[in-house]
Parts: sequence; C-alpha cells; structure tokens
Amino acid sequence: MKKNHRRFRILYAALLSLVLASCGGPSGKDADTEPTAGSGMQQPGDGKENTPDAEDTGDDGQPGSHDKDGAGNGSSNGQNEDGPGSGSADSSDQDEPGNSAGVTQSPDQENDGPQTVVLNADTVKLLGRTQPMLDKNLLCAFSGSGAEFDFTGRRLELTLQGDSAANEQQRENCARVAIYVNDERVQDIMLTSKLQTVTVTDSEEVQTVRVRIVKLSETAMSTVAIRPVELQSGESIRPAENRAHTIEFIGDSITCGYGVDDENRNHHFSTETEDVTKAYAWKTAQALDADYSMVSISGYGIISGYTDNPDKKVEAQRLPDYYDKLGNCYASYGSGIQPQMIKWDFARFVPEVIVINLGTNDASYCGQDAAKQQEYADAYAAFLKTIREKNPDAEIFCTLGLMGQELCGAMERAAEQYTAETGDTRVHTLRLAVQDQTLGVAADWHPTEANHEIAAEALAKAIRDVMGWQADE
Repeated sequence: MKKNHRRFRILYAALLSLVLASCGGPSGKDADTEPTAGSGMQQPGDGKENTPDAEDTGDDGQPGSHDKDGAGNGSSNGQNEDGPGSGSADSSDQDEPGNSAGVTQSPDQENDGPQTVVLNADTVKLLGRTQPMLDKNLLCAFSGSGAEFDFTGRRLELTLQGDSAANEQQRENCARVAIYVNDERVQDIMLTSKLQTVTVTDSEEVQTVRVRIVKLSETAMSTVAIRPVELQSGESIRPAENRAHTIEFIGDSITCGYGVDDENRNHHFSTETEDVTKAYAWKTAQALDADYSMVSISGYGIISGYTDNPDKKVEAQRLPDYYDKLGNCYASYGSGIQPQMIKWDFARFVPEVIVINLGTNDASYCGQDAAKQQEYADAYAAFLKTIREKNPDAEIFCTLGLMGQELCGAMERAAEQYTAETGDTRVHTLRLAVQDQTLGVAADWHPTEANHEIAAEALAKAIRDVMGWQADE
C-alpha cells in the first residue's frame, strides 16, 4: 500500500506540474513556509503536499491590544488560544502561483454578448492582499481585502464563495463582507453558506456605478472568494482608478476593528462585530487619499500573542511570521488551501508609507519585566529590517498606545536601535493617546469608532508632516 500510495503521489505531482505549465504558471521555484499542526488542530504541514491554486497577476504596484479573548480563543469549533498556525513554521516545496485561464475583458471595451468576466488586476482594482486563484476566483483573507471597479449596465449580481467556516452553526467565525455602490453600503453579508449571490444594482436604465467589495472581518477565522461576474450584451466593468498614495498597515485586533460594532466591554470576539472600515487604519487611508494593504491578526504581537499568564509566551501568535503570507486562517478554502500556504508578492503593492501598530498583546507577556521588554525591542528592530528589505523606499511609522502605553518606551528604543544598527533614518515613532472611555468601550475593552477617529486624526497628521502630503490631496 505504501509503495502504491507513493506512486500515486508522484503521478499526481507530475500531472499537477503539467496543469500549471499549461496555465502559464512557473513551478518549482521558492520554497513556501507553512505552520505545522499544534494543540490538536490540523494545520498545513500535516504531512500532505499542499499546492496553492493561486495566480501571479504580474501586477507592479497595484493598489493592500489587549486582545483579552483573541480571535477564536475558547470558541466552539476546536480552536485554541494560540490562534491560527499554532506550532512552528517549517518549509515544504510548493509551486509558485500560476496564471488562471478564463474570459477577461478589455477595460475600454463593452462586450457584444453575454460574457463571464474573471476578476483580476486587468479587470478590477485589487484591494490589499487579494489573490486571483487558478479556479478563477478572487481569494480575500486579511481585513480590507477585496475589489473595486466601475460597472456599466442595468443589473449586476455578485456571488461570494465561503470556506470551511461558512455555516450558520459557527456564525461568530464566518466572513463578514460589505458591498458598496457609489460609496454607499448596500450589502452587509455574513457568509454562512458556501455560495451566496446578491444583487448589487438593478436599474431600468443603463448606468455607470462604482462598486467596492470589502472583507470587513479578519483573516484568522475565515476567508471569502469572489467569483467571476456575468455580464449581458453591452455591459462592462473596468478597474477603479488608483488613489494618490499607498499605505500598508501592520497590526493586531485594533487594526482589524475588533468589536467596533459591539460597544459592550463584557462581550467577546465575533466576526459579526468586526468592521475594518471603522478602525483607525482604514480611516487614516481615507483621510490621506491612499490605497491600503492591511496585515493584521487579532491577538498577535512581535514576540508573543495575548496571554493571561505572563509566564506563558504565545510564540505561535507572532505577526512577523506571517508578514510574507496572504493571511493566516484556521479555515480552509476549496480543496484545503489556507492563505498561509501562499507567499505574498511584494511587487504587487508598493507602499509609500508603512504603519506598524504592534505591542499591545506583547504587553500582556512582558509586563514591567525589563528583560522581556528588551526582548520585545530586539525582535521589533529585527522585524524592521525585514520590512525594510521588502519595502526599500517606504517611510516607516511605529505607533502604539491606543489600548495602553506599557511598551511605548520599548517601541521607541527598538526604532533607535534599528537606526543605530543600519543608519536608516526613515523610521518614525508616534505614541497614540490611550482610548477615552467616556467615548464608550467596545467588546473586550477595544476602542469604539469614536476613539478610532481620534487615533486616525493623529496618525494622518504625523504622516502628512513627514511626507509633505497636503490635506486636500
């Protein structure tokens, strides 16, 4: 049996390589890293070979706490407090993303008959780390991922495809998605079924509208895919134009908008109350007319995720381990694909500014321990080197403080240490004001939208001052 199984896997791998080659996708390049199983959860790296069905769009620069109960802690679907990817990361050879086949449409042409249009960087603007897949769908994992385009026609329907988390029994973990028409939210969807089709716009007359699809919830619990769209004769879609600037945000639950729609400090995590568009990062990007990319996971930190025991370091929840990934999720998409299996191509989104907001969860481990705080500072400085390697031209802003300032000094030392070691002076620090509880407190003591607004105003001003961007740009 073992010999026959091995022959089958060899044959499968050969056939897969032929399929990828026929689709124009390179194979056998860099090794991908993926988390191993831990704490009873089946994770990528369980001894099976995983091949991400991801497409390399070749797009150059296309515009991507105190987590008391970090996402999924103690939830009913077998997840534990260590979060997605618990355990160490190890390497396995994986094929690079390949090009998907399918009908695409020139942005400047209307079709002359019914047509299925694959959504990719040629037909829509991809928001954040959104990945075209070989099955012709767009996979969205991180908060804020999605697509934006102009639709000309009468009626537009969109179909969303859920992952293994998409069922009503675990509604608190299902993906939450918003759809906007001309900046007005017309759909707010909890994806509790594998497929859900919604009407975006329906008019008797031909009209041109701006459509934006945004994943409101974070990567940890669930992903969502956007399927190709069906256009009738004379209808068309074309990518939305790029904004004036580009910003990447790296953070935790605060960046995700954890609990912002539930202003009860005693309530706990649910994707149904997450909304990235009400968080400081989104608001900062909007204020600066910037396309964005969000790399954020609730409960994560630099050296440790949130812990209720300072003697227990939660090493599985270190955000730097997933900085080069499409996301990190308990659930799986399609035939077992998880976003942490797919490496991110940093050429696809080139930020002018990078904002880091990490340390609130580390504070639960470090406390006032000077040695632990120095460990945090050392690891932070090392992460800055990784970020600089991937983004050689960006100005970097290190922020902290909205849910506590215990590690602000260590964050500032990390920036100073990095500059001393590298000579790189394009790193800045900003202490955010601690949230004003008279403005309310959201789930698990997270900031309300009003407090996010205050943080966004302070951050946008700091960025304008350094970058010389005008308020009316």
